[in-house]
Amino acid sequence: RVKMSAEEILVCPVELGKNFCLYFDELECDALCREKTLHRVLRNVNSQLLVVRPDLNVAAFEDVTDQEMKSGKGMLFSIHCYKTTTPLAGMPVAFSVQVEDKSYYMCCERECGEMIVRFKEGEVPKEIPGESNIIFFKKTFTSCSSKAFKFEYSMERGMFLAFEEEGYLRKLTLKKLSKDEVDETIKISL
Repeated sequence: RVKMSAEEILVCPVELGKNFCLYFDELECDALCREKTLHRVLRNVNSQLLVVRPDLNVAAFEDVTDQEMKSGKGMLFSIHCYKTTTPLAGMPVAFSVQVEDKSYYMCCERECGEMIVRFKEGEVPKEIPGESNIIFFKKTFTSCSSKAFKFEYSMERGMFLAFEEEGYLRKLTLKKLSKDEVDETIKISL
């Protein structure tokens, strides 16, 4: 015996074109659409806050006083969460920050064969039609830590936001990790 269910099944209309090529009508295109925005400070494993200083072209994790934190200059990030039509490993997000009266978004660029994290003046788009150098995949850092995350660069798998000691600075950078490698420098708390 076969039992029929009342479950609806989506059926897409198709066309056969020249040379019997198959075309689907009314399908959504692969695109990222901004769904919601969270406002958070980003902390590293040492509880330092990420501070963006566009005038110096630097973003670094720093010890911040309560008074400096209240001013919020370059410290309060907007985390723009996107929905997508394609299943991906983690939630697609983009970062922006307000400094003085200007908005800056985080992006990655290749310079001298190395990936660099930059903050450029401008707004994060509501829709992104394809790949973008501003998208990161938000993933939990470990299964037992729900408030700590790692952010993988969408255009280069295995590259994560991290901090790197450079003189007295703990500079924001991208770091290549092998699969399942645990590295505290990529752990970011919201």
